Amino acid sequence: MTSFNLIKPYFIENRRKILWGVFFLVAVDLAQLFIPRIIKWAVDDLTYGNSKRNQLLLYALYIIIAALLMAICRYFWRQFLIGTSRRVEEGLRNRIFSHMQTLSQSYFIKTKTGELMAHATNDVTNIRMAAGMGMVALTDALFLGTAAIFFMIYIDLRLTLYALMPMPFLVMAARYFSRKMHWKYQAVQASFADMTEVVREKFAGIRVVKASTLEERSYEDVRRASMDYVEKNISLTRVTGSFFPLMMLFTNLSLAIVLFFGGTETIFTRITTGDFVAFISYLNLMTWPMMAVGWVISMIQRGKASLDRINRIIETIPDIRECPAPSPMERPPALIQFDHVTFSYETTDSGYKALSEVDLSIEKNTFTGITGPPGSGKTTLLRLIPRLFDPVAGAILFDGKDIRSIRRDDLRSFISFVSQEPFLFSGTIAENITFAPYDPQDAKLVTSADAACLYETILSFQNGFETLVGERGVVLSGGQKQRIAIARAIYHDGPILILDDPVSQVDAETGEKIMANIRKEFYRKTVLIVSHRLSPLKDAQKIIVMENGRITESGSPRSLSKTSGYYHKMATLQRLEEEHP
Repeated sequence: MTSFNLIKPYFIENRRKILWGVFFLVAVDLAQLFIPRIIKWAVDDLTYGNSKRNQLLLYALYIIIAALLMAICRYFWRQFLIGTSRRVEEGLRNRIFSHMQTLSQSYFIKTKTGELMAHATNDVTNIRMAAGMGMVALTDALFLGTAAIFFMIYIDLRLTLYALMPMPFLVMAARYFSRKMHWKYQAVQASFADMTEVVREKFAGIRVVKASTLEERSYEDVRRASMDYVEKNISLTRVTGSFFPLMMLFTNLSLAIVLFFGGTETIFTRITTGDFVAFISYLNLMTWPMMAVGWVISMIQRGKASLDRINRIIETIPDIRECPAPSPMERPPALIQFDHVTFSYETTDSGYKALSEVDLSIEKNTFTGITGPPGSGKTTLLRLIPRLFDPVAGAILFDGKDIRSIRRDDLRSFISFVSQEPFLFSGTIAENITFAPYDPQDAKLVTSADAACLYETILSFQNGFETLVGERGVVLSGGQKQRIAIARAIYHDGPILILDDPVSQVDAETGEKIMANIRKEFYRKTVLIVSHRLSPLKDAQKIIVMENGRITESGSPRSLSKTSGYYHKMATLQRLEEEHP
């Protein structure tokens, strides 16, 4: 897909507005072209002594009418053309965001947030400018410039040819600078993305920066990113700064040529004084189209560079895709199976596998615990079930059917997932649990908060459920954020409940209460819990131990405690810690 095809639908959708905008823009140009003719009549009358007060008043009236017409038409072309560019901006930004939401989690692991923000802000703005003022300048350059040349030819063909002598040099300069500007704009936009990411990261980690007295280092990082952005812009300015003065040079060169040869023609009365003044006026009208050529090239190249960057996002194909005819999923699975599942986060063959030849069966309405040392693949295993990632080998089966053949939305609608690092949006506590505005009559909200041992805490806040949590839940403790995430999973009541180390940030007593409340749901949910602490897993029907991406132990807590493996060692160590805190 070419880059222009990204914005083509918006132009087609708004084609009537664009045509009306061009109509009013051309009307402004025609009014501008009419004014030099009025000046010619007035000058000729003054030169030959034929002017009368009433005649001059009529000429002045003509100019006022032309000015009023220009003002009215200018309002309407801005309304239609600039308004269309704003609609292009809105549509393109919505399309970028919509497409980004379809991309797989692996894409966001590799791509910086600052870069994505730059695409949705700076790049889209550049495209809007190219689609709006770029179109205006291009129309002016083509119509006003061409019409002015015809009026100049009407006055004197030879003088027009003299005036246009610098034009070939202008075309060659435009082609040369156009290529250079495109690559420079690409570099500027990439540098802007890097700078945005650095600033975003420093603000996101401001508490760490302050606690570790890293203000100077943070400032230095931002300063370096800003300097790189400035240097890229200065490099670009060297190109644009050479191009625009060159446009003015050619314009003034044309004026000098006309002044000499046109003045000579006037002296020998080959053209009238009014014709000479009108010719100069038309040449001045051409100054804007000649400048517009430079401006259009600069603006279009900036927009094209941004469009190319955005096009690369739109052309990115999600790793997690539905098959051509996905099967619907009408009820939760009676059996979840991992069949020789292998997975690696690396795109290259580095030899490291997060999961290797994992075989596992999980029956409906059972409680399965997962434990093991850090980096053993526990979280990865959980992420594969809702298809946040797909295995590179093997398959995950729901009732014997590969989950890649199941409609993705259906699959995820049966799963409530609490990640290891709970994420909160910057709304209220209620909105973070329900994903909807607070409803005081929502009894399920209270029940879910109470099950997560959060209700009493919420009541202690002045605004209760309507307490704003701030960006990423900045006003809450880690334990409070974790409990909100648990309440969210309970509220949405998926028949498959996946909890990744859900009570790691709360005290043992609160954690035990939360697990007791969750245990009440075991009889009607399929529960998978990852935990380093073994106490939350004590009621599990089955515990699997993972080490180096493989399942090394599997069985009930009682049977595993009789072995000499990882589970037995950790159970002994944690029991000693509880007995001798």
